[in-house]
Amino acid sequence: MGVHADSWIRKMAQETGMIEPFEPGLVREFEGRRVISYGCSSYGYDLRVAPEFKVFTNVYSSVVDPKNFDDKSFVDMNTDVCVVPPNSFALARSVEYFRIPRNVVTMCIGKSTYARCGIIVNVTPFEPEWEGHVTLEISNTTPLPAKIYAGEGLAQVLFFEGHEVCEVSYKDRGGKYQGQKGITIPRM
Repeated sequence: MGVHADSWIRKMAQETGMIEPFEPGLVREFEGRRVISYGCSSYGYDLRVAPEFKVFTNVYSSVVDPKNFDDKSFVDMNTDVCVVPPNSFALARSVEYFRIPRNVVTMCIGKSTYARCGIIVNVTPFEPEWEGHVTLEISNTTPLPAKIYAGEGLAQVLFFEGHEVCEVSYKDRGGKYQGQKGITIPRM
């Protein structure tokens, strides 16, 4: 299993729609202002966070239960800058829609700019033949409010090709997050 370089990522995005919309190079400035970088990098793709967020709230004293998730645990926000409260959590989604090839699995890790501020991005692997907007899990581990900038880079996706093609893909299994659009909360 090896990680793919920028030339492969560009080729797959352009020929198969693996990433839409796709930015072929690393963008560090947009409309004359510096941004947290996004786009194709040496061995990955830095995805952008969309301006849609679900921020945890305890207004209703809910219990977080992955088997019976209460949507009232979140406050929905549409904003260019989301402030995640101290020691709290938010969900967001990628701007990009991904279509993963059958012989590829990804890992997604947070960008260093956010990590150095105590903001941890957790994203589960994109399995072979999974497609959709990526639901992004954002943890503010600091005792201070933290800003997340929509339209800018949040995490990097690394693409790993298997030595063999899998027998059963995520699509074959009918995975419950297949084709997700928007922010997708836990499903059973």
